[in-house]
Amino acid sequence: MLKSKYYILSFIIVLLAASSCSTTRRIDSDEMLYTGVKSIIYPKNDSTESSVKSVVSEAVNVKPNKYTITPSIRIPIGLWVYNNWNPNSSGIKKWLYNKLVEEPVLVSDVRPEIRTKMIEDALADNGYFRATSSFTLNQGKNKKKASITYNVVPGPAYKLDSIILLPDTCRLYHIIDSVAKKDSYLQKGQRYCTDSLTIARNRITNSVRNKGYYYFKPEYIQYLADSIQHRQHIAIKLDISSSTPSDALNEYKTGKVTIITRRYEGGGTPDTIQTRRGTLIQMKPSKLRVEMIPECVSFKTGRTFTVRQMDRTHTRLSRLGIFSAISMDIQQDTLAATPTLDVLIDCTFDSPLETSIEIGASYKSNNYIGPGATFSVTNKNLFGGGEQLSVALNGSYEWQIGSGSSSLLNSYEIGLNSSLAFPRLIAPKFIPRKNKNLNWTRFALNADLLNRPHYFKMAKFDASVSYDWYPSKYSSSSFTPLKFSYTKLIHTTEAFEEIIKENKAIEQSFRSQYIPQVMYSYNYSRAIDKDNTINFNVSVQEAGNIFWGIYEVCGSKGEKTLFGTPFSQFVKGSVQLVYDRRLMGSHHLVTRIATGAAHAYGNSSQVPYSEQFYVGGANSVRAFTVRSVGPGSYHVDKETANGYFDQTGTFKFEFNTEYRFPIYGPLGGALFLDTGNIWLLKDDPDRPGGKLTGSRFFKDLAVGTGCGLRFDIGMIVVRGDLGVGIHAPYDTGKSGYYNMRSFGKSLAFHLAIGYPF
Repeated sequence: MLKSKYYILSFIIVLLAASSCSTTRRIDSDEMLYTGVKSIIYPKNDSTESSVKSVVSEAVNVKPNKYTITPSIRIPIGLWVYNNWNPNSSGIKKWLYNKLVEEPVLVSDVRPEIRTKMIEDALADNGYFRATSSFTLNQGKNKKKASITYNVVPGPAYKLDSIILLPDTCRLYHIIDSVAKKDSYLQKGQRYCTDSLTIARNRITNSVRNKGYYYFKPEYIQYLADSIQHRQHIAIKLDISSSTPSDALNEYKTGKVTIITRRYEGGGTPDTIQTRRGTLIQMKPSKLRVEMIPECVSFKTGRTFTVRQMDRTHTRLSRLGIFSAISMDIQQDTLAATPTLDVLIDCTFDSPLETSIEIGASYKSNNYIGPGATFSVTNKNLFGGGEQLSVALNGSYEWQIGSGSSSLLNSYEIGLNSSLAFPRLIAPKFIPRKNKNLNWTRFALNADLLNRPHYFKMAKFDASVSYDWYPSKYSSSSFTPLKFSYTKLIHTTEAFEEIIKENKAIEQSFRSQYIPQVMYSYNYSRAIDKDNTINFNVSVQEAGNIFWGIYEVCGSKGEKTLFGTPFSQFVKGSVQLVYDRRLMGSHHLVTRIATGAAHAYGNSSQVPYSEQFYVGGANSVRAFTVRSVGPGSYHVDKETANGYFDQTGTFKFEFNTEYRFPIYGPLGGALFLDTGNIWLLKDDPDRPGGKLTGSRFFKDLAVGTGCGLRFDIGMIVVRGDLGVGIHAPYDTGKSGYYNMRSFGKSLAFHLAIGYPF
């Protein structure tokens, strides 16, 4: 044993020595291999800001040759190949040479004497005008290798002193001065920084261009600096460049506005129509609701021309979803008495029909496999006003494979969903909304058939009308004043009849009933900065209260029915928060917390089955399949292993965290941790352990981890996740927190479209 360890140790020493010598064999005697920046040394008690030190680090950040990293050995494979392999070899060796070879990075390539000048320039740009820097080469036993140490003495930082504005002699100067006075950087005491001055100049320019000065550019504003008046302070004076063209000094009004809509097929006969926002030239035949175009155009003839109007018009036309190309041409009207700009908006219709197909699948080690698919067709311009008619057919199928499998266990779900959406609110004007965003009115009609073999077959139909609008820049709202649903048990088996006969709670949740609902949801999504994004969603809904109130006023007592069938009465709410933290580059840590509750009362003793919560699956706790966990610590008997009907609850909690990282090109990876469960808010003796209790809350959380791959091509993300169970909330026959029966039986694979959250 000792002898084998001796041989291994000897081999490692020889390999290290060989790699050390062989990586510099082809380097000229007057050259040195660059091994990286050893350190950047600042004086003791240095007060240089960390952001400035980051700029200095970037100035000297030259990567040395790549090393292959093992637990105990670092070998520059590409450099070793360059020094020891023949570049004129053939066959597989030639292929390997081209794949692995890496030319040496030399100290002369890095040019440290130039880097020190770059350090001083970077510090000067950030207010450290007296900075000096030098470098030292660090050589070890091998004199052909060297790292670099940079010594930096920044000196004191210069602050802004007085800010001298332009003379208030014209409207342009007045606008520039008013913006500069309020600018967060152009204030006395700020550290001098050329980047910050540039950003402030851009902010001033944007404001000026939105006041009618279309041709004004940032470079027309000059900063004159004076560092003599006060020690370590700089006085800044704003000035307008003498090379500024006269066009940039003119305030422009909007002249003629012309909108051209071209056919998707090209060609056509022009038809000219005068609208309240300009001249519309429509190439016919084509579908177009004429009034829709003026609603999207922000320009008004005779009003001040602004860049904001350009952006807003382009955004509104784009969000209609009916144009494949939108261009805007701005030209001066040389014949006008005052400075005037004419606007030409050129739009080309997109293909009105769009089809899509989504395919998903899940597989669990207990031999249940389930594929699913959704096929949809959308007409994006049904009546010529951006109206969208969508029809989607979705279905899923699950069967058991392996020994003991039977076709009688096969289950399926099939649905037909249709919606007609109008890009405007067909609603009272009191609903607050931002005109710069499209607001939608949607009508939907859906049907769904759910078959659970050995138990039941259930159909659900619903119709709804909803309004979607944007009350602010970062928020959106959706209000459904009416969603009318009807659920009906088409068929039940004797086994299911026995179960619901013994469990009244399940019987009530599965009964045929109407569900008249009112719903509202609010979403807030915002990128706080370049590294942090939050998304918050809350939704509330009620069912049956309006009908119940009408019946009560009319004197009806007892259970109330609609067309001879009882209607459901309950309230339901859910909240979700997603936080996306960018760690570095394309590495993200995304965390989600979600909870929800539902409560039945009045005309109902139980929340309908279709409105109850469940966990598990591709977008939930991914170590468990859909509806295979809960409520609470309750677990379905082995005899009813396919009994999905009672794997639901009236309270839900989920927590997920996922680390997403790039692998190569559009391929990315993920490591995740999921936890969650559902519970009952009312006690059910037939489902022991299902009620929510504080003492068992954490013990009842199902926990799983896993990894996944994401193929992200922008418009679509194909995702595969392999979940591994850690803790099941029910009795598995094993003690301890890790209580999975076996590693193999704790695996669950999900194939899906899109990110889980």
